[in-house]
Amino acid sequence: MFPQVDTRVPTDVELEVRSHYAEMFPRGDRGFVPRIFGWAIDCFDGRYRDYQPIDARYHDLEHTLQGTLCMARLLGRWHDNGGSPSLTQQMVELGLLAILLHDTGYLKTRGDTEGTGAKYTLTHVSRSAEFASGLLGEQGYSDGQIRAVQHMIRCTGVNVDLNSIPFNSELERKVGFALGSADLIGQMAADDYIEKLPILYAEFAESARYNNGAPSAAAGFTSADDLIRKTPLFWEKYVIPKLNSDFQGVYRFLEIPYPGGPNYYVQRIEANIDRLRRLLADAAATSAAA
Repeated sequence: MFPQVDTRVPTDVELEVRSHYAEMFPRGDRGFVPRIFGWAIDCFDGRYRDYQPIDARYHDLEHTLQGTLCMARLLGRWHDNGGSPSLTQQMVELGLLAILLHDTGYLKTRGDTEGTGAKYTLTHVSRSAEFASGLLGEQGYSDGQIRAVQHMIRCTGVNVDLNSIPFNSELERKVGFALGSADLIGQMAADDYIEKLPILYAEFAESARYNNGAPSAAAGFTSADDLIRKTPLFWEKYVIPKLNSDFQGVYRFLEIPYPGGPNYYVQRIEANIDRLRRLLADAAATSAAA
């Protein structure tokens, strides 16, 4: 079982990520995790170049920290259980950079005063990859390392064709799949995931308005209530198949014991889905009785 970590507190998440990194690479760069957390927090808090603090209400810093915590745990379990291919220090570092930067495409520059960063929902993956290129280039990363981070970020696209991503190695591809998996299950396992669904819909709706009704993530939903009602199907028909097929089941490294033991994240998500079903049933019963 993993310890409880408050993902609203960046230092708490950083401490656990630092612990997993140190366990994997005892002789690694002890300053690496604090350094990259500093970069990410500066970006989201409006202390990088001419970018404003994040104003997207769902895809905020906590959302990124939820995915980052899950990613560090997944990679740690992969390493501990001798997963194939074997993790290298460089690829783990690039994976952690990628998850921390994967939603920087929601950031707005200071001259961008219209709406919130949610208007970039349709393009946020490509914008995040571009943002990562600029930041990592300034920090002295090589072109190959930057491309690896960008390839991993692309794994988070809702309808991405993973076969179109020109990964440089099988290890890079699998770490990208770990990132895509952590992005999905990290947020869905949160205690307040259900309560945040109306905020997520508001982001989708803003994106649709900004893009003049172009197809967007909101296309399948008519309202926040509609999104909430369809969330159990989203888990069953989209997320589970994507985790098992597209991302080749790498989330299973989170099983304790591995393989075959309970998966902390899946248990928390299924508890959220069960709670949501009860809430929907109660609401339907109340409406019928009215």
